[in-house]
Amino acid sequence: MSCCAPGTEGALELLGALPSAEELILSARDLGEGLKQTDLGVPEVYCGACIATIENALHAMPSVERARVNLSTKRVAIVWRETVNGEATDPVDIVRTIVNASGYSAHLFNDAEEASDVMKAKLLRGVAVCGFASANIMLLSVSVWSGADASTRDMFHWISAMIAAPALIYGGRFYYQSAWNAVRRGRTNMDVPIALAITLSYIVSLWETMNHGQHAWFDATVSLLFFLLIGRTLDHIMRERARASISGLARLSPRGAMVLGENDTREYRPVSDIRPGDRIAIAAGDRIPVDGIIESGASDLDVSIVNGESAPHPVSAGAAVQAGMLSLTGSLVLKATAAAKDSFLSEIMMLMEAAEGSRAGYRRLADRVAQFYSPVVHLLAITAFLSWGIFGGDWKHAMLIAIAVLIITCPCALGLAVPVVQVVAAGRLFKNGIMVKDGSAMERLANVDMVVFDKTGTLTIGRPRLLNAGEIDAQYLTLGAGLAAHSRHPLSQTLYTRHTGPVPQFESVEERPGEGLQGFVGDHCYRLGSRRFACGEDTAGGAASSEVVLSVDGVELTTFRFEDRLRTGAETAVRDLHSKKLATTILSGDRATVVERLAKRLSLETWQADLSPRGKTDAVTAFAEQGRKVMMVGDGINDAPALRAAHVSMAPATAADIGRQAADFVFMRESLSAVPFAHEMSCRAGSLIRQNFGLAIGYNIIAVPIALAGYATPLIAAVAMSTSSLIVVANALRLNHMRAGKADTADAENAEREFSPEARTA
Repeated sequence: MSCCAPGTEGALELLGALPSAEELILSARDLGEGLKQTDLGVPEVYCGACIATIENALHAMPSVERARVNLSTKRVAIVWRETVNGEATDPVDIVRTIVNASGYSAHLFNDAEEASDVMKAKLLRGVAVCGFASANIMLLSVSVWSGADASTRDMFHWISAMIAAPALIYGGRFYYQSAWNAVRRGRTNMDVPIALAITLSYIVSLWETMNHGQHAWFDATVSLLFFLLIGRTLDHIMRERARASISGLARLSPRGAMVLGENDTREYRPVSDIRPGDRIAIAAGDRIPVDGIIESGASDLDVSIVNGESAPHPVSAGAAVQAGMLSLTGSLVLKATAAAKDSFLSEIMMLMEAAEGSRAGYRRLADRVAQFYSPVVHLLAITAFLSWGIFGGDWKHAMLIAIAVLIITCPCALGLAVPVVQVVAAGRLFKNGIMVKDGSAMERLANVDMVVFDKTGTLTIGRPRLLNAGEIDAQYLTLGAGLAAHSRHPLSQTLYTRHTGPVPQFESVEERPGEGLQGFVGDHCYRLGSRRFACGEDTAGGAASSEVVLSVDGVELTTFRFEDRLRTGAETAVRDLHSKKLATTILSGDRATVVERLAKRLSLETWQADLSPRGKTDAVTAFAEQGRKVMMVGDGINDAPALRAAHVSMAPATAADIGRQAADFVFMRESLSAVPFAHEMSCRAGSLIRQNFGLAIGYNIIAVPIALAGYATPLIAAVAMSTSSLIVVANALRLNHMRAGKADTADAENAEREFSPEARTA
């Protein structure tokens, strides 16, 4: 069975020129042993039947080892052999197979985003055109229903026909193209009866108008199309958002870098042209483009992409660095050890893609019953037409009954059952500071039995806070702020913004990456940084806070201590989750001493520390293998693969861009009470979705026999269909009566006390 893809000619028209073999080979990922993986975008995919069509066509190719279609991201990942029976594989044949054999347009995945945007724009314009036409035809119909004379009635019918015709052509082209693509290949789909219903209804209405009939059903036809397009547009928008995470991660990588040649000549190259062994110049403020080893230079790196921690990491010659890290304070010369497609960012993207692919099983019930819908409806309509024509003798009346059956069985209510609840629930969540990024996420959230938290930026705020400001002499605070003003280091920025008023001017201020700042006032040397740098002493390991020492001529003046603050609502959130019998734990890249202390504060018995991005993903996967349905709450780039691997995920608005994009939910307010509230709302939404399915099925059980018995004209059928849709919508609106949970007002005070010096001493 096929779906809403245009025919071969239409697909080629959408695609333009096929990607060249060179483009496909360069974009392919080398998997070893003669295997490569190519990712293509298929923007027309919208249901489970699309998956089977594409995958079956590709699996029939000898060169294709496996193919998997991701419904959410509209991507098909194809693993193929470079040679088959001694002959080289032409990757263009793979794209051509999708276009010619299954009728779907295919793009390189990066180009598919634009195609998806084009499709969304077309759907929105279709909704607008049909809505405008429907409203105007309804106004004309009111006059007819009110008892207009014959000449006025005929005039209004002709005006309605002229309004309906362009609306049906423009808005109905999605269904006509899909139906034609299916029929020409000897298949059927859900769009075939829809195309028949709106076409036959218009033809019969036009016939009645030409013969001065009393009734025409232009209003029913256009209204039917209007409701159908709303459902498809909502579905497309929800699914489109799933692509943002991977494309956002790709944008994090720089487009190019300065490569050093012989005699230190410089040449700018695109990242895709950088090869292992190339020497790359990295300036302060630049992101590292590929994995490598530092040949010379020193700097503080923002390594949050790796471990999620805000504290910069000092590096110097000989240190290994990974793609995506940001040089904060110094210049580096890097020797590349991997190409861009084999570097750290690409690895995270692969983890996200693999985790996202596991979601293909979460299909709407409406998609799963689609294979039964079309043949049953066709059989019912044909049976009604033949029965009434043969036994009743009135073939015109038989045609009207068949049209009524096609209209009254239209899956509009079934199609709206899920997206309308998702939209209402999403609006309700948004009013409470929670944004839903994936419509199916609420169904998954309702089924979770375990919640996994990241630490920094999630359970804590993720911004350094000066703990002992009240214990520091004002003179030393001013001196420290004066030096800190010359650095982009997060701790320096916190110290500088903490001070108000003028700061002293230092001479010859120098920042030493990984150590600190040095400046002079007369003959005195002031230093602000690590204890080793400021005073020549070693710093004790395992501390639960960060410290910065201010010294003059090697003598300590004071120590600034920084720590994160517990997020507002964290205690309430964990307590509420425990009351719902949900297990909770922490997965963090931070030190064990810090994570253990936080876990005890929140009464969490289990936690894991010092985890890499893959370690977090592996931990989430291990929970899933134990039968757990995990919700991951995290904020960093390093959390993105774990967010994707989890059954459902959530991130704060303060998270890194890729963390927000990878998550299914984003909470905009500071309080972590958003987590239990979203869970409660999702449970209610899931209940209403099931009720809507029951209402849609019950409607068909009652309405179909009425239509078959001849008691429903096309107009009555359209009104009944619209009424069933309105009932589904009204049922979904009951979500607006759900009360938002109240955050524990004591949480804010508890959070302020959490990492205070007194609490730490205790």
